[in-house]
Amino acid sequence: MPEFRSKPKIVAFIPARYLSTRFPGKPLALIAGKPMVQHVYERVLAAKKIDEAYVLTDDERVAEAVKGFGGNFLMTSSKLKSGTDRCAIGAKKINPKIVVNVQGDEPLISPRTIDLTIAELLGSPQDVMSTAAVPIRNESTLFSEHTVKVALSIDKHALYFSRNVIPFLRGKKTHEYLKQFQFLKHIGLYVYRNEFLQRFTRLKETPLEKAEKLEQLRALENGYRIKVAIVKEDTIPVDVPEDVFKVERYLYKKRTKSQRRSWQKL
Repeated sequence: MPEFRSKPKIVAFIPARYLSTRFPGKPLALIAGKPMVQHVYERVLAAKKIDEAYVLTDDERVAEAVKGFGGNFLMTSSKLKSGTDRCAIGAKKINPKIVVNVQGDEPLISPRTIDLTIAELLGSPQDVMSTAAVPIRNESTLFSEHTVKVALSIDKHALYFSRNVIPFLRGKKTHEYLKQFQFLKHIGLYVYRNEFLQRFTRLKETPLEKAEKLEQLRALENGYRIKVAIVKEDTIPVDVPEDVFKVERYLYKKRTKSQRRSWQKL
């Protein structure tokens, strides 16, 4: 008799902390009439490989908003240091095989990006986590310290993540960089095997992680490999109130473009 294996249960967690130094109440910021956390939740559920999704929050106001649009949520401690720690706690309760950590401030995250990043991990049994990256197309993004860059090996594993430009192009002027090399912007989406996630959150912070303020470097410094899906759709993360208008402008342009296409078919 052939052996049938059930597919791993894949659960997405959306950390949504209410208090933010630069943007208090960020998860509930209205974008095109809906709270940001709802935009993220709906895009996560649109991913074909996701079985369940939960918002992880430490605030009743966020929980009430999630209830309001019919979503799932779990309450977590306000003392947890990071969204990854919240995901580990959520994964202990739900116990999926695969954990997807979708940042709560990514209202434009593409369902295709989520599916491709999951597929990278499922297709690499020897790896413990995966993430995503998108080609950089403009200099302002490339040279911004707020843009995390990633350098890859030939087999699409992360060699390093940095806020600086990597690699440095010797003998080239900065305005020549984009013509000479395909730089990659890291997208803050992570897919973990649950047993590794539990182990990862128990590891101590590492020197490079502290220097760059990039949590994923803890995995690399401890000898773990990170598979990277190269995707087409970029995101617009919401860090400050002004970013809400950028997202709304993008949604408006996309809707207008879609309406034009509909009219052309008439």
